[in-house]
Amino acid sequence: MVEDPVGMDAVFHALAHGARRTMLRRLAERELTVGELAEPLDMSLAAASKHLQVLERAGLVRRTIAGRRHVCALEPAPLATASAWLDFYRRHWADRLDALEALLTDDEGTDR
Repeated sequence: MVEDPVGMDAVFHALAHGARRTMLRRLAERELTVGELAEPLDMSLAAASKHLQVLERAGLVRRTIAGRRHVCALEPAPLATASAWLDFYRRHWADRLDALEALLTDDEGTDR
């Protein structure tokens, strides 16, 4: 199933906060500076930077420093771990719901 549970934990932890999800969504469109990432959020630049550090530790964001500019880019590969884990359970529940539907359909046919 999933080979890197520690990495997956970091990814899910990073995705657990709305501000970090907003940052990732915006980085999916283009690279942004730390200031640009913090701008629409209702928090200080220091708080936004701490959220960014969580994303970096999870491997979801790469920061490049050019002089005084810190430019951030999305690194989507770690999301594949979370996606694979979710896909397993998505398939599991789809199969279970299909079995329930078949059972209910069979029961409807015998009641008539």
